[in-house]
Amino acid sequence: MAQDPASRVTGSVGYTQLDTDGGDLGAVTGRAGYDFTRNFGIEGEASIGVSDDDITVAGVPGTVEHKYDVAGYGVAKLPINENFELFGRLGYGTTRLKAEVAGVSDSASTESINYGVGANYFFDGQNGVRADWTRRDFRGDAGEADTYGLSFVRRF
Repeated sequence: MAQDPASRVTGSVGYTQLDTDGGDLGAVTGRAGYDFTRNFGIEGEASIGVSDDDITVAGVPGTVEHKYDVAGYGVAKLPINENFELFGRLGYGTTRLKAEVAGVSDSASTESINYGVGANYFFDGQNGVRADWTRRDFRGDAGEADTYGLSFVRRF
């Protein structure tokens, strides 16, 4: 542990599955993070939708589309060994969805409190994989979404 730097920059890119009340959507997600210590840091993420879902409203078919989302998090990490770490995160974000039914479309942005857990496994000192789950608790009566992500992660 003495040879590990006190601060570190990380980046990741991967796929995120969003399970929402309105449909199941997919997105490509990129993250950048900065660890102040081995146990605490911050990260920002942005996602762009790549997989829409078919919906039915009053018997009329339509689609729901994930346009984008952005979020910022505080992150607490628990290093198990040099290659494996667990983490928890708490943050705030915004998600933009678009729905279209019978040629009529509407889009809206919804803000959320986000919290989740995950793990990073590094094959070597810099390259690895990340798996995470995050709950998005949307403000007002907009519901919730669970996200499941799998990403390539790199330490710089």
